[in-house]
Amino acid sequence: MSEPGAPGISVVICAYTEDRWTDVLAAVASVRAQSRPALETLLVVDHNRALLDRLGKEYKETEDVRVLANAGPRGLSAGRNTGIAASRGEVVAFLDDDAVAERDWLRHFAEAYADPRVMAVGGRTEPIWASGRRPAWFPEEFDWVVGCTYRGLPPGRVRVRNVLGGNASFRRSAFDAAGGFATGIGRDGNKRPLGGEETELCIRLSRARPDAVLLIDDRAVIHHRVPETRERFRYFRTRTYAEGLSKALVARSVGAQKGLESERRYTTRVLPAGVVRGLRDALLARPGGAGRAGAIVAGVLTAAGGYVVGSVRARRGGVTFSVVDVGGGVLRDGDRGGAGD
Repeated sequence: MSEPGAPGISVVICAYTEDRWTDVLAAVASVRAQSRPALETLLVVDHNRALLDRLGKEYKETEDVRVLANAGPRGLSAGRNTGIAASRGEVVAFLDDDAVAERDWLRHFAEAYADPRVMAVGGRTEPIWASGRRPAWFPEEFDWVVGCTYRGLPPGRVRVRNVLGGNASFRRSAFDAAGGFATGIGRDGNKRPLGGEETELCIRLSRARPDAVLLIDDRAVIHHRVPETRERFRYFRTRTYAEGLSKALVARSVGAQKGLESERRYTTRVLPAGVVRGLRDALLARPGGAGRAGAIVAGVLTAAGGYVVGSVRARRGGVTFSVVDVGGGVLRDGDRGGAGD
């Protein structure tokens, strides 16, 4: 039972593959074990009939868990929009299907919404490495590559430009003001690990509601599985390139000034400090120091290359972004491809 006056929170978990069956069950179990109970958990299945039927049977007798099919095009954005439209909570939280939330995750989210200006709250995501520990060459500054909180984000409960989608929550009125997640940005079922949809939404929200406060509270913790394939440099390179492509789409939608505002600080302050730290560790004969410094440089160059390619493609081909009115479930804005500063 929720505390009197506290917002009811619906949790949306988007799933797409039976390969993560045990992870999905663990994610749902972590929500059901919260110290501050969720109003409901919505499992949205992305165009996978076998998984939809299997989850439907698994939770058939579970009143606080609902299993839904993605009602939009294939992809994470449409899946999240389906969950938002079906949810009943005043706040909608999102949890990755291969993550588990700590017991007080929702309690920390709920506390932040006591301030009516707060429109979104994110948390801290810690990696669970399949090999048992972080690869020596993998820099903490690039933990976003594996969907986790990275070095450079401020500690505590602080204002931010955008929350990170795998561990985030939004007040329902945020979607009323700005619409849902844009399709055409982010993961859509293809092999390229794109992202950026939550950044685009948060910037759009801040424009629609200039008084909106967006926060990250690092006490709202989840633990995210990192499979062995994502511990390899090949994935690191692929993901950083895809991030560059994604940032080009975000900049095309909301303008480069806002779309790259946080990234400028990250690349001019956080990453150079990481290179220096890696080189210092190498001089002190600490494991992985040179590898971390080299990975940071490689990550920057690869992301920059992706951004250039993505920008050229967007200008030549015209990129279409669809923004869904999640209250009515209809397209609100069929084309954001011409936006930009």
